[in-house]
Amino acid sequence: MAAKILKVRKLDKQVAGVNEETSTGYKPTKINFCTDFDKYVLTINFVKRGWHHVRAESNWHFFWSSIMTCRNVFSVDSGYRMNDNQIINHFPNHYELSRKDLLIKNIKRYRKDLEREGNPLAKKIGCTAGGTRYMYLDFIPITYVLPSDYNMFVEEFRKNPYSTWIMKPCSKSQGTGIFLINKLTQLKKWARESKGPYHIVSSRDSYVISKYIENPLLIGGKKFDLRIYVLVTSFRPLKVYQYKSGFCRFCTAKYDTSETNLRNKYMHLTNVSVQRRGCDYNSSHGGKWSLKNLILYLEGTRGKRVTDKLSDDISWLIVHTMQSVAALMSNDKHCFELYGFDIIIDNNLKPWLIEVNASPSLTPTTASDRILKQKLIDDVISVVLPPSGLPDVRWNKMPTVDALGNFELLLDEDLALRDAIIMKNNNRFKKQRESSTK
Repeated sequence: MAAKILKVRKLDKQVAGVNEETSTGYKPTKINFCTDFDKYVLTINFVKRGWHHVRAESNWHFFWSSIMTCRNVFSVDSGYRMNDNQIINHFPNHYELSRKDLLIKNIKRYRKDLEREGNPLAKKIGCTAGGTRYMYLDFIPITYVLPSDYNMFVEEFRKNPYSTWIMKPCSKSQGTGIFLINKLTQLKKWARESKGPYHIVSSRDSYVISKYIENPLLIGGKKFDLRIYVLVTSFRPLKVYQYKSGFCRFCTAKYDTSETNLRNKYMHLTNVSVQRRGCDYNSSHGGKWSLKNLILYLEGTRGKRVTDKLSDDISWLIVHTMQSVAALMSNDKHCFELYGFDIIIDNNLKPWLIEVNASPSLTPTTASDRILKQKLIDDVISVVLPPSGLPDVRWNKMPTVDALGNFELLLDEDLALRDAIIMKNNNRFKKQRESSTK
């Protein structure tokens, strides 16, 4: 793929209708798409729109690529330069959110920056046995990065020696390499056997260790998490959309905090890639429940007011997670990104951010899952394309209300700035009128 991307287009600028010289005003006659994912929910949407499938080395307008392919596109060595009529589905340094260690570091830095600025959002509610807590930005479990934070973790663990912690490799996904501990000897044993915290030589081998959410909200006695889809079309100005149709992922085994079940992945890990290997996995519903059903359940069992607050808290969590990395992201105008937020709710209906995926799975596990993901991709395309239907980086990325589909706008700093200017002008005119009548 990298070798193909190295090829620079030289001749026949109008092949497949691509406008290489945007100043000429020539418009393409059709949209060319490229993808290295063999996923039905993607291709059916492209074909439905009458788009034409081309190879990566050809002239494309819309590229839904893997993370590795996107890295090759943006590689300095490739010499590839996109034109105004091309967009791709990843930002160059998406890993600031999707790598578990960087996500934690960025959120911690964001809180400290706000604290130094005297921003009330960084207000603390004191120190507890679990460490310093924030009043408004307390949405990630206490987490350390190993090996760099090993001594701090040990100090924290000794304050509460009966607590449970979860270990996750920073650069892996789908539940690979995850395990729970509740004794320091277990961590030291792992370190000896796997050459862990004391012998790590590469950041790729880093782990995060987080305080385990031991009081998760249970339904039918089983633990679950939420998969929430979030679309970002720009980081500066920040433009964030939340998809209304997410789902819950359930464990197949009933939750039990006893030490004998500490290694039971079917009880503690909600990843579908883990659960589907269990003998109790139900392929008809895939261990999933729609977000709509969850809301109805919570309204019926906990009440509408607290359920609405939970929804607001999740949106708050998403916005501030994005704001924590906005200044760091390479805000290429050719890019958009669909993230998968994994969130756990505790039995107090408090949401906790677990991780963010830059390539959330598009493989349907059930019929309803296929319908959801097919509509999701359709709505993504409608939001990221201008009304003309042709990718154009000069567009202000303000889709119409009809184009949003099931997406809900959480934040658009362009609109926020416009509203602030209007309010400022209104106040100024009001003062002028008041002074003129005196």
